[in-house]
Amino acid sequence: MSYFEAILLGLVQGLGEFLPISSSGHLVVFPWFFNFKDPGLAFDVALHFGTLAALIAFFWKDWIQILTESRKIFLWIVLATIPAAIVGVLFDDLIEANVRHPLIVATTMAMLGVVLWRADVKGNSHGQGASLTLKKAIIIGLSQTLALIPGVSRSGITITAALFCGLDRVQAARFSFLLATPITLGACVLKADDFFKESFSAQALVGILVSMIVGFVAIKYLLKYVQTKNYFPFVIYRFIFAIVVFGLYFLR
Repeated sequence: MSYFEAILLGLVQGLGEFLPISSSGHLVVFPWFFNFKDPGLAFDVALHFGTLAALIAFFWKDWIQILTESRKIFLWIVLATIPAAIVGVLFDDLIEANVRHPLIVATTMAMLGVVLWRADVKGNSHGQGASLTLKKAIIIGLSQTLALIPGVSRSGITITAALFCGLDRVQAARFSFLLATPITLGACVLKADDFFKESFSAQALVGILVSMIVGFVAIKYLLKYVQTKNYFPFVIYRFIFAIVVFGLYFLR
């Protein structure tokens, strides 16, 4: 792998993990699109270490408060994480082997674009959303199980579910990011052996660093952006992405 490829995939992971555009979908399509070798599972794990670091760096104060003062929220996050954790352990290898295909990614990108659009229209308030409850946290957590399919987007599906549950745009994004921390940590721990079996290359370090920095910036500016604006640009991006992938696939 070249340094260019490591930087490109680190950028894709950092943006796609937190913007509702699917990092896993891009990591499937970009090697195919640019005609370079799929870096494999070990490098994907390395990139997730980077986005996990971004989450911890951005939300460490929130986590201290949750653990010391808002233990009810901590319990809700744990319970909301369980469905995706179980599905990930049981079916991750099956999904990895059967759905990492550009046409599947393009289809799920477009379908989730439609659902996100509908949810955003329904939950178009700013700072006026409903309170988070255990039931809503569980619903959002259940939606996260779909994110194992490339192109769905973990942040996209959880933000969508949160909007349908009545949370406003900022609440939806913030809870999505908090929910990302334990599931990303679990994925890193579960797949760490795959990463450490291979040599720890300089390119992997570059990918981790890029995904961490870009992920931190993506979190910061998405939370700022949705204070006054909607998710519609991400919907449009998903549609354009799907059209380009479909077109290029059949032209090739």
